[in-house]
Amino acid sequence: MAPALLSFAVHQIDLSMTQFHSLTVQQIKPLTPTSVAITFEVPKELKQTFAFAPGQYITIKKEIKGKELRRAYSISSSPKRDHITIGVKKVDKGGFSHFANTELKVGDVLEVMPPEGRFVFKGTDTPKKVIAFAAGSGITPIMSIVKEVLANNPKNTFVLVYGNKSYAETMFYKDLVKLQLDNADRFFIYFTNSKVREEGSLFGRIDTSTVNYAIKNKHKNIEFDAYYLCGPEDMINTVGNTLEDNGVSKDKIHFELFSTSTETLAEASPVESDGKTQVTVILDDEEYSLTMNKHEIVLDAVLKQNIDAPYSCQGGVCSSCIARVTEGNAEMVKNQILTDGEIAEGFILTCQAHPLTPTLKVDYDDV
Repeated sequence: MAPALLSFAVHQIDLSMTQFHSLTVQQIKPLTPTSVAITFEVPKELKQTFAFAPGQYITIKKEIKGKELRRAYSISSSPKRDHITIGVKKVDKGGFSHFANTELKVGDVLEVMPPEGRFVFKGTDTPKKVIAFAAGSGITPIMSIVKEVLANNPKNTFVLVYGNKSYAETMFYKDLVKLQLDNADRFFIYFTNSKVREEGSLFGRIDTSTVNYAIKNKHKNIEFDAYYLCGPEDMINTVGNTLEDNGVSKDKIHFELFSTSTETLAEASPVESDGKTQVTVILDDEEYSLTMNKHEIVLDAVLKQNIDAPYSCQGGVCSSCIARVTEGNAEMVKNQILTDGEIAEGFILTCQAHPLTPTLKVDYDDV
């Protein structure tokens, strides 16, 4: 089961949005023993460039031990503020998240790509009732969405089910409690902890019973306008299936995957194909040519030629590397992002696609 992403009309990309810009670290705030909130100062001349919709993410580029790393982090601050805050959980020893939690300092400058992503909330004049299910660092985009929902309309309602191991490991715990106290009549939080039984929280992981508790028990009289899911793949599948079993239409379910199961990655290994493909790449109004094996991944082959194509996670869980196939055919080994309609229009995640034809033309500009 794959819940439907919130879909948007495809439009011509602004090439300036694919560039990295230098941003200064304004504040580093500990959230848990293994995570921090990093706030970037956005200079006046970049305010428009870094304007964002709640739920979007930024990509950070950093060279560590001689290797360039790119990592995508969801924005947790309100779009109405003049800065950008992200939450970074330490998950990779020697990688960027470890650096951010142990070495990064206020005043340091990082290369940051402008916000992107389609897991967003757009306010309207009509009051909205929204519910979100998040686990671990999946709270980061939800934080921005919560703030916008509450600020957008005084009659909006937000319900949050948030899973962690314990309160000590709960990112943005104090911020969420304060938001609840300030909006007690329309913001409802259900913390669920899987390792420690603690007062005021449910016990266990977010599962079918947790979903039913929220939508069929505590808030059975609310018809929600939108459901936001963010966290590991297994949680998203469980929550999405339960919502559909309860009659929720797919177009109301929006999700962002923060990790994928090893089983899914194994199943998604490229099928070996014989032969080579002549590839033409369009990027920033320039045309590049290269030859690659059909079993290779398009983005890998492009980067080997030192072509500065946009990318971030390289795992098929963000949309940074999206491109349109204008000649030939390519197949994605994994897709959690693109809708059926977008695939029909020729869009691919180049980090997941390998060519099927002798020639292939991919256009990073026409997205």
